[in-house]
Amino acid sequence: MPRRGEPLRKLGFLTIGRFEAADPGPGMTETLDVIVRAEDIGYDSVWLRCRHLQPGISSPVAIMAAASQRTSRIELGTAVIPLGLENPFRLAEDLATVDILSGGRINPGVSVGTPMLYANYRHALYPDTHDVEDFSKERVVRLLRGLRGEPVSDFEGTVGIEQFTNRIQPHSPGLADRVWYGGGRDSAIWAAEQGINYLTSSVVSIEGTESRDFATIQGEHIDAFRSAFAANHPHPERARVSQGLVVIPTDSATDDQARRYREYAASRFERTKSPQGARGMLFSPDYVGTSDELADQLYAHAGFQRANEVAFALPFTFGADDYRQIITDLAEKLGPRLGWEPASDGNHRRS
Repeated sequence: MPRRGEPLRKLGFLTIGRFEAADPGPGMTETLDVIVRAEDIGYDSVWLRCRHLQPGISSPVAIMAAASQRTSRIELGTAVIPLGLENPFRLAEDLATVDILSGGRINPGVSVGTPMLYANYRHALYPDTHDVEDFSKERVVRLLRGLRGEPVSDFEGTVGIEQFTNRIQPHSPGLADRVWYGGGRDSAIWAAEQGINYLTSSVVSIEGTESRDFATIQGEHIDAFRSAFAANHPHPERARVSQGLVVIPTDSATDDQARRYREYAASRFERTKSPQGARGMLFSPDYVGTSDELADQLYAHAGFQRANEVAFALPFTFGADDYRQIITDLAEKLGPRLGWEPASDGNHRRS
């Protein structure tokens, strides 16, 4: 884990893939260009948000498929696909297909729960079953069964000239081990018990803790995941944790960019002061500053100290020039201050 003197293992970032609703093509192309740029400057991963009925990535698997044909090394992840809008059987087919096309670089992050604003479109999504759909973790289990090659049909054989198997096709060995799940402490423990990886974000729940400090709670969740993984699996070193925060370096930013970044963080700071809603959701402050300042803050952050890789989130509302400056400074300025070294030559630098 990255404390001072210990290198950060993997550096990535998370993008919403914003586009104009009336003309989505340029925004989608921009997202693909950002992914290519990220590989060129050595990032280990790029992660895609998933947003439905919004001008952002609604089909991250399709974007990953396109990106897989424009890149050769970088890992492509989702953070996260809400399974309430997915059929796990069909999603397993799509993910396995793209994973094979990418050479085994897909990292599917998923979540469960009732979809956001579900009451407004449930009839369009599930015309006949909207009141009985199961949005529990069983949806993740179904996805894992499909990805692991477990039987999903009670028939295997030949019908006429057509051959049928009883498991999802294609099968991509190892993909199930690259599934990620996000959430609070209970979700962290559950993910560990399933043998999958753990995504953290810039929001935590205060349930199960006495703390009201975001970094402390995030650290507690990661500790809970690692302890449960070690208790349930013979190779605890295979457990992966990715920390997600909004981190915006200003090293090469113009004065106008730096001002807007700070105004953005300030506009969101009020919500970080106390837990929100029935579940007590606590938001992290956004981190804006020079890479020297950011490195000091991260090394002191209990969550960062316990993660073995990061996927810093790009803000929703910035422009293409802003994103280019941010991802460049993250890789060329902040990364080295965290002991990270960029990948190169189209090959995996670290396992």
